[in-house]
Amino acid sequence: MGLSSSPSFLSLSLLLLLLISSSVRGDDPYRFFTWNVTYGDIWPMGVKQQGILINGQFPGPQIEAVTNDNVIINVFNSLTEPFLLSWNGVQQRRNSWQDGVYGTNCPIPPGKNFTYVLQMKDQIGSYFYFPSLAFHKAAGGFGGIRVLSRPMIPVPFPPPAADYTLLIGDWFKANHTDLQFMLDSGRTLPFPDGLLINGRGFNGNTFTVDQGRTYRFRISNVGIATSLNIRFQGHTMQLVEVEGSHTMQSTYNSLDVHLGQSYSVLVTADQPALDYSIVVSTRFTSTVLTTTAILHYSNSAGKATSPMPGGPTIEIDWSLNQARSIRWNLTASGPRPNPQGSYHYGMVNTTRTIRLANSAPVINGKQRYAINSVSFIPADTPLKVADFYKISGVFNLGSIPDNPTFGGGYLQTSVMAANFRDYVEIVFENYEDTVQSWHIDGYSFWVVGMDGGQWSSASRDGYNLRDAVARCTVQVYPKSWSAIYMPLDNVGMWNIRSENWARQYLGQQFYLRVYSPANSWRDEYPIPRNALLCGRASGRRTRPL
Repeated sequence: MGLSSSPSFLSLSLLLLLLISSSVRGDDPYRFFTWNVTYGDIWPMGVKQQGILINGQFPGPQIEAVTNDNVIINVFNSLTEPFLLSWNGVQQRRNSWQDGVYGTNCPIPPGKNFTYVLQMKDQIGSYFYFPSLAFHKAAGGFGGIRVLSRPMIPVPFPPPAADYTLLIGDWFKANHTDLQFMLDSGRTLPFPDGLLINGRGFNGNTFTVDQGRTYRFRISNVGIATSLNIRFQGHTMQLVEVEGSHTMQSTYNSLDVHLGQSYSVLVTADQPALDYSIVVSTRFTSTVLTTTAILHYSNSAGKATSPMPGGPTIEIDWSLNQARSIRWNLTASGPRPNPQGSYHYGMVNTTRTIRLANSAPVINGKQRYAINSVSFIPADTPLKVADFYKISGVFNLGSIPDNPTFGGGYLQTSVMAANFRDYVEIVFENYEDTVQSWHIDGYSFWVVGMDGGQWSSASRDGYNLRDAVARCTVQVYPKSWSAIYMPLDNVGMWNIRSENWARQYLGQQFYLRVYSPANSWRDEYPIPRNALLCGRASGRRTRPL
């Protein structure tokens, strides 16, 4: 008997209808997905591995939605251990209950299911989802998310002939459990074994184009360890969107994509009708890994004979200058009809400055990673759940300082308190020799500055307060800093983390508790009726159906 016809599935479907009737806004369309998460054999690099599949697919199914759509995803966990999915870049407005990280959600037990109720509220753009627990991300379970503009909202470029997703990332031949064991043992991960494009290795993907037409490529770095560069042999890329922001349409021969970041580019098939290479290579690594896919003209006469395009390798200034060249398109509409630039982010006074410095301390004889000397350890109960039920002893507000201490590292379940409607400046300070990539759940922020050296208050003189791009993941170069402005307009418990997955796993993350005293649905939705409860919240009630 198939999953969709089983009695348990039918009863769950009835439950789902009850959930939807109370949590989905009737004015906005909804889309239903049913996903079964399993282990399966994959051969992305010619070696059999245990991969995480969604409905038998690696990578997982594409999510395609429109601004304000309600996306209902019923996830069945057929693994042998707990599982969660998180949604990189989806802001979960007023609803951190759906964020899918351990600080907000109890894991889905083996053999059980959980229904995520997401809304793409006031969002457009290119994102991805991924498994957030343990080291599952190194086994797959990721996929692309496209949020399209509503039909009446103008888009600042003509409709492309097709819309392709490129999930690029580094890959290890070792099983994800072996990688996790290395980290648990206090060792560092080896260098990745190769690179994948949409789950396949060298020339494993072909993208067909018609001569003279223009195509959109949505590029996300879903890897766990390395920044990447992408280029199209014989073609240029016109950047049009970054993580939900329409950009000034600058043209690039190659583009750096750091861990967790997403970009949309337009590529016009304006060359002789041949087969060209899409080339992806590692950045800032002594050994350069490379892989390719094929850009195939439908009337191709054969393989292009021009040299394979070389890319930057260890050049930091090149990447920094490119990052600074990415600007917000002030006159383009975003998810709403009004121009993006109608919000003058640079004219709002900040109410608080938070400085965050990453470090790599050894604690109790094992390699850890920390923020302001605090290396995060998970609690026995998700923080959001403990907060809702007022369970004491799970975490303490203020358990991470606002500024670097430069002291020895220590273990703590770190939660920073913040007030709803504050407008904060966050400075990421990197005193290490490796590129950092930072992500903030629940938010988009303006990258107002980045530079080498140490940040000081005088650094604000060089901030871009007019057309900095708004995004959710930002890189920080070695011995450098990056600064963002962010309005705290989304109540909830939000994960701030390194996108380098070993660093995240070993403590380079914390939670920002954005609090409103109003206790109103206007500010935050209540706990979902179907919320899973675990740890010290086991046996409690959510809300009656």
